[in-house]
Amino acid sequence: MDQPKLTRRGFLAGTAATGAVAALALTGCGSGSSSSSASSGADSSAAATTIFAAPAYESTNCNPIGNSSALMLAATWHVFEGLYDLDLHNYTTYTALAAGEPVKVSDTEYEVALREGAKFSDGTDVTTEDVVASFEANMADGTYGAFLSFIDSVAAKDDTTVTFTLKYPFDSLLKGRLAVVKIAQAAAIKDYQDAFAAAKAAAENPDEVKPETVDVALSKNPIGTGPWKYDKIDGNDGGTITFVPNENYNGTMPATCESMDWNILLDSTSRTTAITDNSVQAIESVPDANADQIAGAGANVEYVPGFALPFLMFNTKKAPFNDVRVRQAFYYAIDVEKLIANQMDGHAVAATSFLPEAYANYHRASTVYTHDVDKAKSLLEEAGQTDLNLELMVNNNWVSALAPQIKEDLAAAGINATINETKINWAALAPSEEVLPYDVMLTPGDPSCFGNDPDLLMTWWYGDNVWTQGRSCWSTTPEWAELQTLLQQAREAADAAQQQEIWNQCFDLIAANVPIYPLFHREVGTAYYSDELEGFAPISTTGLVFLGTTPKEA
Repeated sequence: MDQPKLTRRGFLAGTAATGAVAALALTGCGSGSSSSSASSGADSSAAATTIFAAPAYESTNCNPIGNSSALMLAATWHVFEGLYDLDLHNYTTYTALAAGEPVKVSDTEYEVALREGAKFSDGTDVTTEDVVASFEANMADGTYGAFLSFIDSVAAKDDTTVTFTLKYPFDSLLKGRLAVVKIAQAAAIKDYQDAFAAAKAAAENPDEVKPETVDVALSKNPIGTGPWKYDKIDGNDGGTITFVPNENYNGTMPATCESMDWNILLDSTSRTTAITDNSVQAIESVPDANADQIAGAGANVEYVPGFALPFLMFNTKKAPFNDVRVRQAFYYAIDVEKLIANQMDGHAVAATSFLPEAYANYHRASTVYTHDVDKAKSLLEEAGQTDLNLELMVNNNWVSALAPQIKEDLAAAGINATINETKINWAALAPSEEVLPYDVMLTPGDPSCFGNDPDLLMTWWYGDNVWTQGRSCWSTTPEWAELQTLLQQAREAADAAQQQEIWNQCFDLIAANVPIYPLFHREVGTAYYSDELEGFAPISTTGLVFLGTTPKEA
């Protein structure tokens, strides 16, 4: 499978900009004192052996099954392993809990052996039962299940080997898709499943029962096989997640220092202060308006193009948003280039397809939206919606800065939007026979944290899952059914060229219907002190990766 052609643009205070991807260092802990100690409150000996970071997202769901939280998924990369894992810097797949490559028995059967001596952080051995339970739980999950629909069954061949039986050949995407599943203890999975089922059965509104509310180990303090283990978990804004090394880890990415401290800071000003006063060594989601200030303090500010994006999502079960002409009118009404120049400081590219242009599988869609107010008005007139009033639900994160201009642009086309900035209650947007309680939503997303192949990315928002069954409610339309047929044809395509041709039809169909569609593809900004972190490099998706990163001596 072709990988995206990532390029980098960054600034390094006091030197020329560099675009090299730093290699993952596997050296031991630093010692002595670190320049972060003065601001972090840590003593000098602790600071030298601690990585301090400030993520930009919050979550209390640390359960690895179906985890889609930007914060906790990044934490999971450090605490859990899959049979194979993705290097998020270049989307190559490397061997993790597996002992080697999948052994092909037939076109639809593969065997994977486990790494010898692999243990969980509590000292218990990893078993094939754990692998089977982890895959079965994720295959049944509403989020991950669509990613794994090509698997017919998973079984333990013996104490050290797992057999995967597929529904159809899936060779080119196999390892990357197996990497989606992180391995947890079978007993912990059963405890969670039993408790979750009991909680839903007892609840007045079962849809409001969330994994993080279930008081069992997998939801509160899960145990993995990765190089790090949780010490303290408070994923709320202003909280801290601390990690310590897993002394039972025997893989190739051992922890490189005594601890990691992640200070959860949603507020852009707070993250800016944290990096400029050197209380942390890295932050994600650099506020574009503060990039020069951060670089001036001596930190690297690096932008990586990727799949991060803001999107509009329409309640297609509710008139008039069930009319494709109305949905298209929004995209012609909004001046995306102005948004990029003003709100994003140029660090984004207007969407000309579902995929960004930097991706190798990119195809310019047959429908490309440019700022055309007359076109928007014409579409609305055809749809009988010349004076449309609606509520624009806006997620209370970085996309909220886009909302005022979007409101003005829509008004110029005759769409009167009332902005409701809120923390989205996703549980309220579950599949339902009733019409969901929203009109149009503006929110960010980036499923490339799971992988970067087009099938996975399209399946995330347009597959047979909660996004289309609820949320956009698009799964009842003939266009959605047509897309599912095309996606399946691409999965079973004879070669890469045929697969790409079918994907191109998918991109065209999605762009024409826009139930959920990006406004632009954002460059992901990360700030860090290269003189304090050896072996660290930014990634093109949400999260920070410190596998192989060592805090340097001052």
